[in-house]
Amino acid sequence: MIVEDVVKSEKIDFTGIPSSYYLLGLLSAFENRFQAMADATMKEISWKQFFAVICINMCKEAPTLRELSDILGSSHQNVKQILLKLEKKDFIRFETDPADKRKQRIVLTDRCRAFCAANDADSVRIMGAMFAGIPETDIQTTIQTITNIEKNLRGLYEPCERQ
Repeated sequence: MIVEDVVKSEKIDFTGIPSSYYLLGLLSAFENRFQAMADATMKEISWKQFFAVICINMCKEAPTLRELSDILGSSHQNVKQILLKLEKKDFIRFETDPADKRKQRIVLTDRCRAFCAANDADSVRIMGAMFAGIPETDIQTTIQTITNIEKNLRGLYEPCERQ
């Protein structure tokens, strides 16, 4: 069921829901729907694994587990589980940092790069279809709104992390 169908459904009453609450629910529901679609599209790895690969690829230097956890906005433990699955599939490998032997860097393998190249056209097609008819200004406004919400959220939980 798509969001429009849920909103029009007689089974749910959205009367009186503040738009901020509605937006948060919409983002959560969208994330679930997108993940299900992406998981079904990429048979070999999950969306969360692919997102980790994308983030690793965007790093100027092979990231550490801590750095990647910060980028993904997920716990060290969750990211480690994703990476172990990618390692088993020969998509990443851990390498000791030559400058600091205590650090392990996450490196994409040739198999991973081949997978990305083979799936690039599908990714471009899906992204084009998802954002069809949506003006760039709307996309930029959405990015700015979510960025601002995240800044506000950080202010709520950062003091708790320091204790």
